[in-house]
Amino acid sequence: MAKAPKKKFTTASNPTGATVSAEKHLNSVFKFNTNLGQHILKNPLVAQGIVDKAQIRPSDVVLEVGPGTGNLTVRILEQAKKVIAVEMDPRMAAELTKRVHGTPQQKKLEILLGDFMKTELPYFDICISNTPYQISSPLVFKLLNQPRPPRVSILMFQREFALRLLARPGDALYCRLSANVQMWANVTHIMKVGKNNFRPPPQVESSVVRIEIKNPRPNIDFNEWDGLLRICFVRKNKTIAAGFKSSNVIEILEKNYKTYLATTNTMIDDNANMTDVVKQKIETVLTETEFSDKRASKLDQTDFLKLLYAFHQVGIHFA
Repeated sequence: MAKAPKKKFTTASNPTGATVSAEKHLNSVFKFNTNLGQHILKNPLVAQGIVDKAQIRPSDVVLEVGPGTGNLTVRILEQAKKVIAVEMDPRMAAELTKRVHGTPQQKKLEILLGDFMKTELPYFDICISNTPYQISSPLVFKLLNQPRPPRVSILMFQREFALRLLARPGDALYCRLSANVQMWANVTHIMKVGKNNFRPPPQVESSVVRIEIKNPRPNIDFNEWDGLLRICFVRKNKTIAAGFKSSNVIEILEKNYKTYLATTNTMIDDNANMTDVVKQKIETVLTETEFSDKRASKLDQTDFLKLLYAFHQVGIHFA
């Protein structure tokens, strides 16, 4: 019987030499699951560029999301105190474990097996991710909402998603995601990454962005801010007033207003129609702020903050 070929894996001490051999082995063992966003970054120059942009300190704990075969991981391990890699696919986790086995970096790697969105994250200083595209938005918001958010995140996304993060009022791609993320963080574009830098190649081009969460954070409630933006951006090219005419929106705001009245012990007329009261308050705020006929696609953070403050002044809340 023919002797099985010897397996070769890239080690942290030799991060590029055996990469092709390792991935050829993986291709023969199992197929990459593109439904899970398994597009392995194969270009060592791009991988090193991403790690360099993170400006890792020797004392840093780095969280890597979706390490795959470890082409980023082995480079991060050379610079960081510790790497916490969150991997959903047990096959990938096993291959990554083999890849660093017997190297000085083995003790510096911790693998958390499971869904990133359901994983309770320990403390980390930096996040690096070749992000599975289907969790792009949830991943960003999970990072933004960490009790102790990372100092910096270097994240690879589908090109259009990255451009949405960067879009400004008036841009075609400006949306709720843009306005939301830019309230809590500074976002910059790092590099474009063509589809041929991956195995297997995805159907879209990619971009790497740098996200630095603002410190101190803006002194507003995240859920209130997001609640307002959800309404305004339901039809971002329609008027702001149009978004507030939905019966579902009125119902939610009426419920919130009743809660506000109860918590503040505010007396109201028992004969008052609460739906009409809320509608009148909405109309008053939109008229006085002069945002009634404006469009969300043209408004910036200052505009939305002004609108949120005006609604709070009349007891209308969004969370």
